[in-house]
Amino acid sequence: MQKIINRPDDFVDEVLEGILAAHPGELKSITNDKRVLVRPDAPLLGRVGIVTGGGSGHLPLFLGYVGKGLCSAVAVGNVFSSPSVEQILEATRFVDGKAGVLYIYGNYGGDVLNFDQAAEAAAEEEIAVRTVVVTDDLASAPFDRRETRRGVAGLVFAYKVAGAAAERGASLQEVTEIATHAVNRMASFGVGLSPAILPAAGKPTFTLKPGEMEIGIGIHGERGTRRTPLLDADSITTELFQGIADDLKLENGDSIAVLINGLGSTPLEELYLMFRRLSLLAADAGLKIERSYIGDYSTSLEMAGASITVLHLDDVLRPLLADEALSPFIRSKL
Repeated sequence: MQKIINRPDDFVDEVLEGILAAHPGELKSITNDKRVLVRPDAPLLGRVGIVTGGGSGHLPLFLGYVGKGLCSAVAVGNVFSSPSVEQILEATRFVDGKAGVLYIYGNYGGDVLNFDQAAEAAAEEEIAVRTVVVTDDLASAPFDRRETRRGVAGLVFAYKVAGAAAERGASLQEVTEIATHAVNRMASFGVGLSPAILPAAGKPTFTLKPGEMEIGIGIHGERGTRRTPLLDADSITTELFQGIADDLKLENGDSIAVLINGLGSTPLEELYLMFRRLSLLAADAGLKIERSYIGDYSTSLEMAGASITVLHLDDVLRPLLADEALSPFIRSKL
């Protein structure tokens, strides 16, 4: 294992210390363990608060999306591990502006359990909480069981539209409905080329033979749908995009937003190769790409590979996606 780290057990806490030191005034910690970060103007009285959270190792997910027009707070767990109930509850208490709090997070067992318990505790304190669980990874379950799918890079779109709605002053019910609407109109599909290495474990999360790749890999190294010899960029992109288009039942004339996401160690040039092919496929299918995002948005430490996320746009989502969003990791409109 070759990593730029100190003691593996200190990895997450030292990363958070570095982020807070690099971005004073843009994020602040509210707990002694520094595992709960909030936007500096929180709470906003009369505005819905948005709390997210999950395991470390996925930067800029999750804490990269705390800021204006995005989330209000994040609870940070250990690498690939859920934050605690108390951390989530502390975030909830802090950002409650008396208009309620929305939880947005990915569909993983530990996160679901801990966020649900935090919501119950918040209710006892008379804080109104709603939950939207993001389930965009089409490789993890068929369409008829899409509510059981994992949450991956589609979280970015959910944060964006919910955050924009909250920034506009929408009610808790309205923000919840908008986030749910986005989840129902998105899908993601990815490919893994090499594993991540957890700092504390010091060993790969999975193994691949030389010249092999895995279609449908999860962001923690969960098994995908199949392993195959390494394909070229056009073939990979075609398989991923066609799977998404079929899943979303996209038709000639539809408008979409596309996110091509690197998983940690994939060069940006390779992501643009994928977008080149995707843009041609979309044009051939009569699809209009209204917004495109290419880069690292939801990673898995140093895993090599990429994912594609497509959001099927409509008159509800389009203007919210266009609103300004700013965080230490997002310097322009998302």
